[in-house]
Amino acid sequence: MSIRVLIADDQELVRTGFRMILSGEPDITVVGEASDGLAAVELARGLGVDVVLMDIRMPGIDGIEATRRLGAAGSSARVLILTTFDLTEYVYEALRAGASGFLLKDAPAAQLMTAIRVVADGEALLAPTITRRLIAEFAQRPAPSARPAAMEELTERELEVLRLIARGLSNAEIAKELFVGDATVKTHVARILMKLELRDRVQAVVAAYESGLVQPGPKEGLGVEPRGRG
Repeated sequence: MSIRVLIADDQELVRTGFRMILSGEPDITVVGEASDGLAAVELARGLGVDVVLMDIRMPGIDGIEATRRLGAAGSSARVLILTTFDLTEYVYEALRAGASGFLLKDAPAAQLMTAIRVVADGEALLAPTITRRLIAEFAQRPAPSARPAAMEELTERELEVLRLIARGLSNAEIAKELFVGDATVKTHVARILMKLELRDRVQAVVAAYESGLVQPGPKEGLGVEPRGRG
């Protein structure tokens, strides 16, 4: 089945460029374009979109608010935020709004297509430069005084798996670390997402850092690269 994509950017030239890049891909179909955040929300809901390529700065409501509204409306569309390097300070806020990935606008065409497929498949993706900015954001925040109540519902094994996700380990690597099978890890990940009411691994990583379960350090990474199914 073809991945249905909506391009949301206030610059027509940018939208046209992305459409041309994606037009040659047999498994990707651009089903609509939006020049502002409100139109993006309406079209994403009405067209049955799988992935929204969402610019951050747009007239009316911006890409972050549009992402938030899509999540609040129960949309199944995955949002891939398109940003420039100087706007990466918005990454943390956009992740909290429900974005599944980030990609710099000057990324190669092949990387864009890969990112769309990764996000559509339920994985999450962050460019390395954006990952570093996000870790720095967490490092500057004070440690919480107490964990959220939902975090207390996780078993010790689930907490252990969540820590490893936040360190950047794939399911296969977590299985090796804990001496269990891949299927067992997938089950733990699914239960973590369900108990914490999260959409994907990106949201799980954010939750791990926000709760203080994991503290940023020199060896810490974000478990959001497309290295294994979640």
